Amino acid sequence: MALSDLNPVERNEEGIAAVLGILKQRLGERFQTGEAIRAQHAHTTTYIPTQAPDGVALPETTVEVQEVVSACAAHRVPVIAFGVGSSLEGHTNAPGGGISVDTSRMNRILAVNPQDLDCTVEPGVTREDLNRHLRDTGLFFPIDPGANASLGGMAATRASGTNAVRYGTMRENVLSLTAVMADGEMVTTGKRAKKSSAGYDLTRLLIGSEGTLGIITQLTLKLQGIPQAISGGVCPFPSVEAACNAVIATIQMGIPVARIELVNALQMRAMKNYSKLDYPESPCLFVEFHGSDAGVAEQAETFGMIAEEYGGGPFLWTSVAEERTKLWKARHDAYWSSLTLRPGAKGLSTDVCVPISRFAECVTQTEADIAEMGLIAPIVGHAGDGNFHVLVLMDVDDPKEIAATEEFVARLNMRAIGMDGTCTGEHGIGQGKVGFLRHELGHSVDIMRTIKQALDPLNIMNPGKILPAD
Repeated sequence: MALSDLNPVERNEEGIAAVLGILKQRLGERFQTGEAIRAQHAHTTTYIPTQAPDGVALPETTVEVQEVVSACAAHRVPVIAFGVGSSLEGHTNAPGGGISVDTSRMNRILAVNPQDLDCTVEPGVTREDLNRHLRDTGLFFPIDPGANASLGGMAATRASGTNAVRYGTMRENVLSLTAVMADGEMVTTGKRAKKSSAGYDLTRLLIGSEGTLGIITQLTLKLQGIPQAISGGVCPFPSVEAACNAVIATIQMGIPVARIELVNALQMRAMKNYSKLDYPESPCLFVEFHGSDAGVAEQAETFGMIAEEYGGGPFLWTSVAEERTKLWKARHDAYWSSLTLRPGAKGLSTDVCVPISRFAECVTQTEADIAEMGLIAPIVGHAGDGNFHVLVLMDVDDPKEIAATEEFVARLNMRAIGMDGTCTGEHGIGQGKVGFLRHELGHSVDIMRTIKQALDPLNIMNPGKILPAD
């Protein structure tokens, strides 16, 4: 991605001025225009420049979201949905100004149906909030993207995470949605039934649309039973290739692994220092199994034998909750630990996903690129899905480092696409990956644009995102 790839969006000064007045009168103190809060609602976790909205609305109901969107539609003003701001590709930027709709106050858990294994929530509920609420029911929501993201944002970006190899992504775990569309009308995309053949699948159309088609105001989610037993541990390997091949063998043998995460040697060094782990400074797999006491023990032992065949081990596993929690906290803190490898640098996090048969090849070629280009860039991966992340540590004030990083990311994206993979397994397109979507999907991009124009003819819903300008 180059900064030149960012889609320009023309400002509508007259319309913006009118909407600022309307929303201030309607929402009072729940509509803010201060510089600090506007910058907060456009912060990016990359070097993409911050593009702040002109105002931040804090609605508490779907009706209030409708009123905000209707006012913006009437005056052709952009609307940018905002959850907790943990997205990674400039999703919350406002390149043409406009109104950020912060759904954090829409944080009610509306219903839990234990017998049906589902629940209905508002978009501002975070995944940690939901699982705390569910704890006494014996149920949990499994999608775990690392950050304590809002469920509305997770649906909008089609998030996944460490549990996806067993439980799927947001795409598989949302039964239905309520959303406010670009004309201010509210739509509900389905009921609570586990399957339906009724018409177009509007739920999946909105999941992953990144706020470019509508703003999600309610979700009905699938839940899972908390496993009777959980075991997990860490297994070192002599090389990334050996670790990746062990993952492939584990999946192909049908072992129902719940999590299987790759950490390369550089990332392991950072995690050892930051999280005080006592493991070798080599490529490792973090693995977890869910099931019965006997089942998880058997799965762990079988995985240990597979690892040994590829030169890995010893596989040190435990069923003690406190010890497992420490391991997964270290994994989820990988971003922060990586920053210690180059103090003062900023991290650009990018991800790709390839068929699992190409995973080892893609990761090893990427490590070769990192070495060739002289970058500091640790790797972690949701190995069971063929999805991995690279965090490039760079000086964002050095144009040469930015150019080198852009070249590296372009190589990585095109390599993944060339392996019949994708330029993003879970980060989304946003602004950061706009330049690669047509390489991956070709004419499908034109069909997406037709859908966008039909549902949002004024182009007010998060403009400048996903679709390239061509």
